[in-house]
Amino acid sequence: MSTFVLGWAVTGAQVLLGLAMCCATYRLVVGPRAQDRILGLDTLYVNAMLLLVTFGIRAGSSLYFEAALIIGLLGFVATVALAKFLMRGEVIE
Repeated sequence: MSTFVLGWAVTGAQVLLGLAMCCATYRLVVGPRAQDRILGLDTLYVNAMLLLVTFGIRAGSSLYFEAALIIGLLGFVATVALAKFLMRGEVIE
């Protein structure tokens, strides 16, 4: 019974994360300001990371969790670099 419930919960989470990724992609493409586009990109990488975690739960493999960790680290660095670029106009001083 618990495996059945876990399967449905993971499937529901994957569907909702896919919908959230569609909304983030819309904000990334349509965003009227650069800040909106960066926020859409930040949300997109967080949702992609969580989607990989749900794939890892479904498959029972630790490879997905390592890939999610790498996406999280690279996404954070990209967000910080883009925010610094918007504030100062340059990334490296």
